[in-house]
Amino acid sequence: MISESLSYPRNDENWLKTVLIGGVLSFLGFLIVPTFLVIGYLLRVVRATMKGDEQPPVFDDWGDMAVDGVKGFAIAFVYGVLPLIIMSVFVGSAIIGIFAGGGSDTAGIFGGIMTLVGLLVSLVLGLLAAYIVPAALANYAETDRLGSAFDVGALRPVLTSGKYVTAWLTAFVVLFAVSVVLSLLNVIPLLGQLLSFVLGPFVGFYAAVAAYYIIGQTWGKLHEVEMMDEGEISGEQPAI
Repeated sequence: MISESLSYPRNDENWLKTVLIGGVLSFLGFLIVPTFLVIGYLLRVVRATMKGDEQPPVFDDWGDMAVDGVKGFAIAFVYGVLPLIIMSVFVGSAIIGIFAGGGSDTAGIFGGIMTLVGLLVSLVLGLLAAYIVPAALANYAETDRLGSAFDVGALRPVLTSGKYVTAWLTAFVVLFAVSVVLSLLNVIPLLGQLLSFVLGPFVGFYAAVAAYYIIGQTWGKLHEVEMMDEGEISGEQPAI
């Protein structure tokens, strides 16, 4: 599946244009709106691949893509905010404990333990959120209903299936491998760092498309999603 996912973005004669657009948008992600567009495109990838389309989508219907991306961002944010809240609570409790104890050794130990526990709990919940989010996005992509991303009854069978576990790990390997390569480039003074800075957004976008191809393909196999028509492929969606 890794080789198929890595070849998927090139299954279109205009693939280089798509990667260039995606890379530029990723590079400009700090402007927020480009990030929504990238997320919207990745949702199109999931929506297409779950329905058996082996040709990657293109960047068009920018308004619909941006709206889709905002919804995808909201889904990821909701799942990701809980670990941050819990970490803040533990760290806040540690700080209060240190000040309440007047800076004593006991207060310092208490603060350190609370901070460590908070970090560990947040790490576990963060990994859990990272595991759930692709499935939540896929369920939203299939139904075009925002609420379906939080439908525990629909998500549970997928999240506990061996196929999804394998797909998630495979997608993780693709993303991790790319991050390692870019990190190795950073070791080379100046030239390597420059290459990593310039190529990073484009390579990262390519890897994200490959990773979400894996998620979409797996979701389609688990749900037996029907083939899409041309209107769906172009990105047209029903209203919520």
